[in-house]
Amino acid sequence: MTESRDNLHVMNRAALTKRLADRLTQREAVIGGIGNSNWDLWGAGQRPENFYMLGSMGLAAPIALGVAIAQPARRVFALEGDGSLLMQLGCLSTIAAQAPKNLVLVIWDNGIYQITGGQDTPAAAARTDFVAIARASGIASSQWAADEAEFDALVQRALTTDGPHVIGVRTDQEPGRNQTDRDPIRFRESFMRAMANKVGTG
Repeated sequence: MTESRDNLHVMNRAALTKRLADRLTQREAVIGGIGNSNWDLWGAGQRPENFYMLGSMGLAAPIALGVAIAQPARRVFALEGDGSLLMQLGCLSTIAAQAPKNLVLVIWDNGIYQITGGQDTPAAAARTDFVAIARASGIASSQWAADEAEFDALVQRALTTDGPHVIGVRTDQEPGRNQTDRDPIRFRESFMRAMANKVGTG
């Protein structure tokens, strides 16, 4: 079990997003946080069960929590950057209190506000450990992924065991290679239709 963000293997966010997407076979919902988090999700292959956030910084985890509570039979993933999570850090306590067994929060930690110019986050300067904060908030299944193989193992555990789960990942600073379409109404309608289908149905 990886206890600290220090000395972790630095991984590529887009590549890990694709690895995650390739494992989703049961109509799992994925909430992509603003900027690179959802651009990489878009690039990994569009699914109606993906919700691409546009301009709502810090709300991937709260939105995913709502979906998880409303749809307890469906696994729900939130992909959130470290800078965005800082804006809603209290959501970790709320997730712990609600304890949805089907919720997974993936934290991409590159230490910067990437889409606004690459400024360091306060967390980077303070060497803030988001996984330790999640554990201290009451989310016992919170762990850093030491490398790609451990990331895959943690995703598999999140898909097959009760959560909530938090997976922390130190990522490089490569910008997203794709741009999500700027069509929030289409995303909303597509996601709503997808959530109306039960898990395991067409």
